Amino acid sequence: MESPKVPSPHSIITGFVQDEDGHWVVELSCGHTQHLRHDPPWQSRSWVLDPAQRQATIGQSFHCGWCASGSDNDNLGPP
Repeated sequence: MESPKVPSPHSIITGFVQDEDGHWVVELSCGHTQHLRHDPPWQSRSWVLDPAQRQATIGQSFHCGWCASGSDNDNLGPP
């Protein structure tokens, strides 16, 4: 019996969008999205607030937590 294919957790940043609360969300080449909040002192990502710094990360590698968990959607359910 063949093991189910688990996607690689490494993806590429393809863009950014803002959610309804104004938080930045990274769009990934695997099709998943992930919030990148700047909420000190818990989460320090001031670079997401700067358009030039966000633009500079497009095309870079990103560890996708959804793919790492083997999820096939953004609800973290099994594939």
